[in-house]
Amino acid sequence: MTLSAANTFDVAIAGAGPAGTSAAIRLALSGARVLLSEEKKFPRPKLCGEFISPECLAHFEGLGVMEQMNGVGGAALAETVFYSRRGRSVAVPSEWFKPGTQALGLSRSEMDLQLLERAKSAGVVVLEETHASRPFWEDNAVRGVRLKSGDTAQDYQALVTIDATGRTRALARHLDPPGVNRHRQKSPWVAFKAHLRNTHVASGACEIYFYEHGYGGLSGVEDGLSNLCFIVAATDVRRLGSDPERVLKEVVMKNSRAAYTLAEARSQTPWLSVSLESFGRRTLVPAAGMLAAGDAAAFIDPFTGSGMLMALESGQVAAEVISRHLPRLRRGNGFESLASEYRTEYGRRFDSRLRVAGLLRRAAFFPHLADAAILLSGASSGLRRKLARSTRRSSSHEAKAAGAN
Repeated sequence: MTLSAANTFDVAIAGAGPAGTSAAIRLALSGARVLLSEEKKFPRPKLCGEFISPECLAHFEGLGVMEQMNGVGGAALAETVFYSRRGRSVAVPSEWFKPGTQALGLSRSEMDLQLLERAKSAGVVVLEETHASRPFWEDNAVRGVRLKSGDTAQDYQALVTIDATGRTRALARHLDPPGVNRHRQKSPWVAFKAHLRNTHVASGACEIYFYEHGYGGLSGVEDGLSNLCFIVAATDVRRLGSDPERVLKEVVMKNSRAAYTLAEARSQTPWLSVSLESFGRRTLVPAAGMLAAGDAAAFIDPFTGSGMLMALESGQVAAEVISRHLPRLRRGNGFESLASEYRTEYGRRFDSRLRVAGLLRRAAFFPHLADAAILLSGASSGLRRKLARSTRRSSSHEAKAAGAN
């Protein structure tokens, strides 16, 4: 199929979350012609812990949005405090990850909007309220994406297509082997999120609560609100009629600290919910011509506080690898070597932290193990620091600037 020049790009990205916009901005600044499509109209609410770890700020600097992020009134977070069911606690200072820097509590509505506006100013072609319906397939490879807006469908050609649509994997799932999505068991967990007023969360703290078969996080965001995001067993949700307020009171608030901080809290936004099927790695290169980034590539456990960092960093990895190979791609070859380098670099950056998160998850979902882990790590700041850092990037990357070229 021959497409018009207006519909032809170097890179087409589906999904304007932090992974998609990070990749789009960096690619555009390197001279690539980039298309970024997004199903929603921004700003929009998003189910998320809304915890921006200190290392993310270097990415914001490199992407050219630090001033904008500072200007929307997020909450400075000096530490993350983990609470067992009976209130025993252990703290992880934010400066352990970037000395002299605090974490940031900021809604996804604001953060994603600032990143999207920066993408536009960098020269990215942005299409909102546009659904990525399927990959555009030609000559046994992905050559772009079919986008739908209302009743209109249009194919857009690209040398590389990135699926950054999150856990839904709107593009990559079309390339799964036959039968992979059939007879899927019910999702074992459900996540809920809302902004609350009148919480008693400690000033400057992100608080994590453990309870039977789940955990939740509470921290300040802009406008004096607190963001509460929690994961619970799907069986408990069904037992309580899928009512988030009942789940909050009868499951989350079994944690004594949560019972205190949330006793007078009132939701100021509608509750959002989503089913969670799995954590960890997905297929990085679903087919020739396509890469996965962000949660479409791997979903790290929210209690690590490194989900936002991983999204921004995976977008950076994709952009840097594509930029290095773009001259060869424009000449009609080179995707195999690009894919190989992407797999290698992604694994070097993220495999270790995903393994550690998987091990810690075993404790997070079982209260007795969580209690023991808090007790053990509380007795040794060295162990606590090592565990916390192991869910972030390796020391070999700490000195590397996150700036765009």
